[in-house]
Order: sequence, then C-alpha cells, then structure tokens
Amino acid sequence: MINKENKVNKRENVDAIYLHIPFCTRKCDYCDFCTFMNMGYEYEKYVQALIKEINLYPKYEYDTVYFGGGTPTLLSAGHISRIMENINYKSDGEITLEMNPDKITADKLRELKKAGINRLSIGIQSFQDHILKFLGREHMGTEAEELFWNARESGFKNISADLMFSIPGQTMEDLEKDLKKIVELSPENISIYSLIWEEGTVFWSKLKKGILEETDQDLEAQMYEFIIEFLEENGYIHYEISNFSKKNYFGRHNMKYWKNKEFIGAGLSAASYYRGRRYSNTRIFRKYYKSVEDGKIPVDESTIEIIDETEAFKLHNMLGLRLVQEGIEDIRNEKTEKLLERELIERICVDGKYRIRLSKKGILLANNVFVEFI
Repeated sequence: MINKENKVNKRENVDAIYLHIPFCTRKCDYCDFCTFMNMGYEYEKYVQALIKEINLYPKYEYDTVYFGGGTPTLLSAGHISRIMENINYKSDGEITLEMNPDKITADKLRELKKAGINRLSIGIQSFQDHILKFLGREHMGTEAEELFWNARESGFKNISADLMFSIPGQTMEDLEKDLKKIVELSPENISIYSLIWEEGTVFWSKLKKGILEETDQDLEAQMYEFIIEFLEENGYIHYEISNFSKKNYFGRHNMKYWKNKEFIGAGLSAASYYRGRRYSNTRIFRKYYKSVEDGKIPVDESTIEIIDETEAFKLHNMLGLRLVQEGIEDIRNEKTEKLLERELIERICVDGKYRIRLSKKGILLANNVFVEFI
C-alpha cells in the first residue's frame, strides 16, 4: 500500500513528475509502450482521472514536468492547461511535451506554450520517407522540418529531437543524411537510439518469422561511432549514452532518472520511484479509474520493488555510468580495477575528487560494464 498522506515531508527531495498520455492514432511497428488507438471518446474522462491522481500525492514543487506517451498532443491544449493548473511547478521549471510531427498546427503550438509547455520533444526518428514508412510512422520527413520551424516561430527555445539508427535496411548514407538535417535544424538536444526488438511488437514477430533481420553488430557499432563523432564535431556535447546537447541544455528531467533521484509517475502504466519503492500503475483503464475515484494511487501491486541501500547503490552506479562526461564517484575494488585494465572505464579527477566513467571503448560496450555493477 502506498502512503498517500498529502503533507510534504521536508526531508523528501521529489521534484520531478512524469505524466503518461496513453493515446495514439496508430501504434508504430517497433513500439511496446502502453498505448491505445482511436479512443478520443476517453480523453476527457482520462484527464479528469489523471488530475485526481496528481492530487493524491503531496503538493511538491516540481522542477521538471514531462508529458510522455503515447501521443500527448492528441489531447487539446485546454486539457494540457487544466493538468498544468493542478501541478505546482517552479517558475523556471522544465516543462516537456512529447509530440509527433504530424497534424500539429502553429495555432496549437502557441496554445501549448501558453498552457505552460516550454520544451518540446519531437519524435522525428528519421527524415527519410522510406525509413519512416518501414517504421510505421505516420509523418513524412518534410512534416518534421515544418513542425520544427513552426515551433521556433511559436517561441519554443528548447527543443529535443529523437532519431533512430540500426534500422533494418538503413545505410550509412541514410544515417549521414539524417544527421546533416538534424544539425541543420539545430535543436538544443538530440536523442539517438538504436532499434530495440521488443517482445510483442510487430517487428519482434517479423524477426521471429525470419521476415526481418537485426542489423549486423559491426555496422551498428560503426553507426554509433559515426554519430558520436559527427555530432561532437558540430558542437554537441555527448553527455549521456544516447543524448547530445548544446551547452546548458542537458535534459533536466531525464538527468533525474540517471542520477537515481526519486520521481512520481502519474497516468496509466506510469512508473514511479517514490519513498524507497519502485512501482508502476495499472495498465487497465477500469482499475485505474476505480482506484483514483476511491482516493487510492492506482498501483499495480505486483510491480512494487523495495529499494534498500544496497539496491539503491547498484542503481546509482549503473544509471550514473550512462552519464559519459561525469560518470560516478570513484570505486576501488577488484571489479573496477579489472574494468580499468580492460580500458572499459577510466578514472578522472574533478575538483580534487576522483570519479570513474566509461572510456570511449566502454561507451561502445556499455552493457558489458553495467553488468559488473549488478
């Protein structure tokens, strides 16, 4: 049972909230997120329930608010505004909204900014139309460019853009075209992910049937090295395994995850790390609505994991090592010394204190390093 006492404990340092909007017009072939298609009739009821859930938690002052999905922009700007009115956030807080590059008008962008959104995370994935079609995306490359420039004209000064690589059939030429275009647009943050074959997706089924094949590992490594080199040469800081940014534009919300800080997740299936426990909400609408109506946080009890000091230390190290610039506090034991000998990590000195971080070689073999900290 999760304590829903509405007073703020001054010793707590919860300042991040994730809001899951589980609606889409179509599920991409590689996606395994908790999403539901063509449910416009459910939006109003869901927003009401989401607001009730937010208010079950203490009245924290949030430094970051993140609307993810799904496709949050399927909600109206009015819906977003009502949700924001029920969140206590700092005047300089980072308020992010994920969006896809289709059917977003300049008027809606201005309305979203007025509602309090000050950072956009645009799921571009690729500018190559043949790749977008293969992925099951609903937009074209030109629509992504148009959305980006409309966002700039609407006053958004902090934009993150997502790209994918290691896609079956994708060539180095395709990747280079995408990188050149993204640098031309000049977003503040660029997130680049390799395709993950998630069980239960259309891609997973095609992989098991032999219809699709995974990208050769050597080619994937070559692509990743090229991405790092290209973006760094164009002024981006590689601050996390999959993220690059301009100076002073690290994604504040995700940084809290990587530093293993507690956060609240509200909405269907949303994950939380709160008061020493990790858990996810139910994925069933009926149960979700019933719980919040009864004044209970809609936790799926089977997902609750108690994080003791030992587990918290492991998580701190594994997540912190994703931060390729700063890494984690120095640890001196047999495992770290062996990783140093294998040149998978390196020891650095910052302000007179030693830290360890992934080496260039270790970045390419990060999972081999992480497993040593489990």
